Amino acid sequence: MRKGQHTAGPPEPREHGTSSGNDPLPPPPGGVLWSLSGDVRALLMLPAALTLQVAHPAVGAGVDEHSVFRTDPWGRGERSLRSLQLWVYGGDGAAEEGRRLRRLHRTIRGTDTRGRAYHALTPANYAWVHATGFPVYRHAARYLIRPMTQAQERALYAEWLRVGRILGIHDRDMPQTIEEFWPYWEKMLAGEIEATTVVRELVDVDQPVPPPDRGPWPLRMILRALWPVLLPPLARFRRFVTIGLMPPDARAAIGLPWTAAQERRLRRFCAVVRAVVPVLPERLRYLPRARAARAAHAAAGGRRNG
Repeated sequence: MRKGQHTAGPPEPREHGTSSGNDPLPPPPGGVLWSLSGDVRALLMLPAALTLQVAHPAVGAGVDEHSVFRTDPWGRGERSLRSLQLWVYGGDGAAEEGRRLRRLHRTIRGTDTRGRAYHALTPANYAWVHATGFPVYRHAARYLIRPMTQAQERALYAEWLRVGRILGIHDRDMPQTIEEFWPYWEKMLAGEIEATTVVRELVDVDQPVPPPDRGPWPLRMILRALWPVLLPPLARFRRFVTIGLMPPDARAAIGLPWTAAQERRLRRFCAVVRAVVPVLPERLRYLPRARAARAAHAAAGGRRNG
């Protein structure tokens, strides 16, 4: 953090919603996000969304100066995934997770690459982090699952607005319809996002990454021993799915290269994923929190989607 910047962040917004205690409502059980965000294929979508988030100069500067993504990438990834799953499957705990995140970001401030003072909770900055999820989900689902119908896209956007409220973003700071979203998106691509330092690191195949420090001890020891051999192909794969599953207009705005040959490889890879994942058992197809929430919903008489 750089000294001499604003000493107070934006005030906490009033919570929006109709659930108990006036907390905002999470996405509905059985909705589009319930099927999408807990599917293991969503893990392939997240790198594109995270990279797109830090292409915003203020967000990129905040992550560059305040995040532990370089020193603790596995822990940060685990915490980020847990948080995202809570927004969708957390029930009454979803709003509390949103409040926790706002508390965590209260002290994040500094100066971005364009010399502008920033605060992580400035509505324009915080709303961009949220906004990136919808176009990435929409685009990546075409490759990894199936193209959405117009009705599904509208449902996804309406549910993603609920996630924004969970995060504490006011309706006035989020485009309220798809028709309002796309002009906002185009304006951000044209005048705001760029290849920040963090973007370049996230797609750099030579960037050092420590071996995984999660999981059973014998597995960690094996990975540590093999890491010099495993890291290069894993880094190339990470770059491949990060750039490939990013919406093409965003990819072009940041200046990330992508060739016709790479596009063909991506389509072949995604065809295999589309064939394999649907035949996996539930315990392998869905992430643990999603699987538990879906089972509880089904036990209560709801219908499983996906």
